[in-house]
Amino acid sequence: MKPAYAQAAQDTGEAIAKAGWRLVYGAGDVGLMGRIARTAQAHDGATFGVIPVHLFDREVGKRDLSTFIVTENMHERKKVMFMNSDAIVVMPGGAGSLDEFFEVLTWRQIGLHDKPILLLNTDGYWDPLLALIDHIVAEGFADDSIKDFYRVCDTVNGLMVALKTALS
Repeated sequence: MKPAYAQAAQDTGEAIAKAGWRLVYGAGDVGLMGRIARTAQAHDGATFGVIPVHLFDREVGKRDLSTFIVTENMHERKKVMFMNSDAIVVMPGGAGSLDEFFEVLTWRQIGLHDKPILLLNTDGYWDPLLALIDHIVAEGFADDSIKDFYRVCDTVNGLMVALKTALS
């Protein structure tokens, strides 16, 4: 993992805590999200974690959160996280991040919510995804308006400005 991703995670955790917001995430203590949670906690931020029972050992469920919920499965996890969040921020990540992004993007597209969706594009990490979405539009599988449902932020400072604007 690039050091820039780890730094962006720490900066995000600190910024969320300093803004007085609660971090809602998958309750893992590994990877970027674990780093965000630990940093938010170090700055007295509230943390709300949701983990399915089958991932508890794999993701090293972080039990010292402000709120810690264990669900039966991934669908329930995502539902609980979504219902308890005001916005969705997608950090650089893998298949799980893509799954969560496309699910909330689809829900937004079909009118199931209007929560802000933000991609933190640290060092251009999401550029291939953005090119894929452009390709999907160019090939006629989505209208160009799909790009109105999310915002791309290249820096944590830009992310925080976008969040404050969207949530005010």
